[in-house]
Amino acid sequence: MRRTAAIAALMLGTLAVPVSARSVYVTTGRLLDVASGTEKTGQCVLVEGARVARVEPCAAPPPGAEALDWSAYTVLPGLIDLHTHLADAGQSADLAVPLKTSPQATALIGAHNAKATLDAGFTTVRDVGTYRGLTDVALRDAIAGGMVPGPRMFVAGAYITKPGGGGELNGVVPNDQLPADMRLGVVHDAGEAREKTEYLFDHGADFIKMIATGAVLAIGTEPGQVELTDAEMRAVVAVAKVHGSYATAHAHGAEGIKAAIRAGVRSIEHASLIDDEGLAMAKQAGVWLVMDVYDGDWIDQEGTRDGWPEEYLRKNRETTLAQREAFAKAVKLGVKIGYGTDSGVYPHGLNARQFAYMVRWGMPPAQAIRAATLDAATLIGHDKELGSIEAGKFADMVAVSGDPLSNVSVLESVAHVMKDGVVVR
Repeated sequence: MRRTAAIAALMLGTLAVPVSARSVYVTTGRLLDVASGTEKTGQCVLVEGARVARVEPCAAPPPGAEALDWSAYTVLPGLIDLHTHLADAGQSADLAVPLKTSPQATALIGAHNAKATLDAGFTTVRDVGTYRGLTDVALRDAIAGGMVPGPRMFVAGAYITKPGGGGELNGVVPNDQLPADMRLGVVHDAGEAREKTEYLFDHGADFIKMIATGAVLAIGTEPGQVELTDAEMRAVVAVAKVHGSYATAHAHGAEGIKAAIRAGVRSIEHASLIDDEGLAMAKQAGVWLVMDVYDGDWIDQEGTRDGWPEEYLRKNRETTLAQREAFAKAVKLGVKIGYGTDSGVYPHGLNARQFAYMVRWGMPPAQAIRAATLDAATLIGHDKELGSIEAGKFADMVAVSGDPLSNVSVLESVAHVMKDGVVVR
């Protein structure tokens, strides 16, 4: 394993914790145990520094501890979005925006997006790619170093994609005229896939994102079309394993999904056109599905209003309902599902809107919340430190009015947010 302890500390945000940390005693109204999907009353949480020290029936605050009264709220772990694009200019009708936006401006936009995401109660995100390669690495490190407010980030660095594929900025200028930082992950064969994967890990990536099929929001690619070869995907997965990490695959089409599962990915992003065989393969292999079942409506409504390319709108119409029906099947089959929204397609900070869509398409509220907490932490390999309110874990908590188990939409408006033991909202 080549990842250093320093990099791992940066990812988890421990470098931002003060040396002489304070204690906080949090009184909760209802405390949600995401592992069991049940709520308890009369519970208090002692936070020491960045971590939870203990959870117990409420008593007098320990000497020296600051009392924090969240007794009017339901308290649950900080939320996790597994599919974000914080370090990017965002989606619009102008295809050239990522090219017109300098790396420096992109980083500043990312800082704005990070704050909006944190304020929405998402204390950890997996950022799955940016057109301006490695901008996400810089943003992650700035947040971890305490220079920028935002969620704890795990980042991909760039997309591993074929020339002209779903991870390229197509339709603006000839692709070979794009800046080098916009083509860090473009590969022509398995050897180059290994080299580019090594490069990304050497420059700070936490995991690798492959573009296995065409994309909805990319000119000249089709969601059902396989783009990376089996050999290229296997090469990426092998290098990731050497680094103690993993690869995930953007894959809409059924054949691309199955090829990525055979290659050994940990998760499939989107999975819009997955078939019954693919669902069975995912369940048997323990591969996670991260299905952004909310933003199809945003693309259709806002994209149509704002004049997004008709190609985008057409592909979105062809995949949205299919994806939601596949999501419902996956829930019934017991396939592992993590919470990921594709934020950046819609404005950052609206991440919690997807909960209601997951419930509408067959997932119980408790399971949807677990998908964005303990299950998401398990997918990224940090369930011992994130994803639930337990002694020893990072003190990431959100407080909401109402009961999310009876109305999951209350998560769309959080009252308070704590990250690493510090109240940030």
